Amino acid sequence: MKKVLDYINTNVLVKVASLNSVSVIVKIIAGFLTSKVIAIFIGSEGMALVGNLRNFVGSIQSISILGLYKGVVKYIAQFKKDTVQLSKILSTVFYLGFISTLLMSFLVYFKADYINDLIFKEYDNYAYIIQVFAVALPFYALNMFSFSILNGFAKYKYLIVFNIFGQILGAIITILLIWQEQIDGALIAVVVAESLIFLITVVGIINRRNFIPLIKASNFSLSFARKLSSYSGMALFSAIILPLIAILIRSYIIDNVGLKEAGFWEAMNRISKYYLLFVTTLLTMYILPRFSEIDNIKDFRKEVFGFYKSIIPVFAVGLIAIYFLRHFIVQVVLTDEFVPVEELFFWQLLGDFIKVLSVVIAYQFLAKRMFWHYIVTEAFSVVTLYFTSKILIDEFGVVGANMAYFVTNVMYYAIILLIFYSSLFGVIPEKTEER
Repeated sequence: MKKVLDYINTNVLVKVASLNSVSVIVKIIAGFLTSKVIAIFIGSEGMALVGNLRNFVGSIQSISILGLYKGVVKYIAQFKKDTVQLSKILSTVFYLGFISTLLMSFLVYFKADYINDLIFKEYDNYAYIIQVFAVALPFYALNMFSFSILNGFAKYKYLIVFNIFGQILGAIITILLIWQEQIDGALIAVVVAESLIFLITVVGIINRRNFIPLIKASNFSLSFARKLSSYSGMALFSAIILPLIAILIRSYIIDNVGLKEAGFWEAMNRISKYYLLFVTTLLTMYILPRFSEIDNIKDFRKEVFGFYKSIIPVFAVGLIAIYFLRHFIVQVVLTDEFVPVEELFFWQLLGDFIKVLSVVIAYQFLAKRMFWHYIVTEAFSVVTLYFTSKILIDEFGVVGANMAYFVTNVMYYAIILLIFYSSLFGVIPEKTEER
């Protein structure tokens, strides 16, 4: 036992993972509660509708902050002890985000009717919900700006505490909205939930006023803007393409299998999103800043295989448990209407396992601004996912979409291993080369 405790105390990754698990558990409980309420009050067809809006919201949110989050984390981690450079980073990102968010808010607000027709088509008019989203968008941008600062400074405890309280607040408001307004409430919750977390993080900003004086218009740096552009390009590519592909696949399921089945696919994606939280938040909070600091192959390899040894076995056991408990999970998280979702677990779980194996390595693209590597591999991934989904949905029904997800992740992982083969498995020279 003493050896285990000593290992935890000296291993930063394990400490962050342990602390992060509390936040993830809260987020999972909150997510499951809201999923249950959605399942009860609006059913599988409503679930599909919420899914389309969620994809649109996620895309616009990323565009509004120009996909700068990961770039900010990287440069703050790199220059956190250099006040001059730090001021340039914060000032540049703040004003870029400020202008971009205002433009997106105005565009979304005044084009709400057009956007409504694209997302909901023949459904009722929810343009007013899109306008609510436009008003809430600046608060989301401020929240992400605050989070990126804390993440870059490795203030893990603050991030986790803010996440916990934010998730609790978001869950309460979501449940109340759905209970009172059914489908309208569910859609409103989608567009305001993440913005409301700013009510929590603003407390942290006030208590850490030493960041605020560093933000000055005069310190806006074109040099840093150019450096951040590669991160922006990578993030915006994913922010636009991935939600679009999700909407196209969901629409294909609706047209060729049924709206109810599209709701089943969306429900599986929601469940997957929540059990993946432990790993995805850990990657953002620990792996990205760590990779940004590393400047040699030896340490890069050490971090990757350290993650594989310490996190992946726990993750694998968790996925196996989820598979065998899938009937119970569907009953607890959803309703009897969603029993067919149980058939989707096998391929989704396999796909998620392979995805995590590949993503932990692929974060090096972001940490080292490997722009074209990122774009080409992501493009290959989404194109493969779309076409294999169409082929397998035609052959196997809605489960074909989950099978396509697994096939895509296997192919993506193979490419990642080829790209980083020498860094992971090659001979390390006596004087390690900079990556």
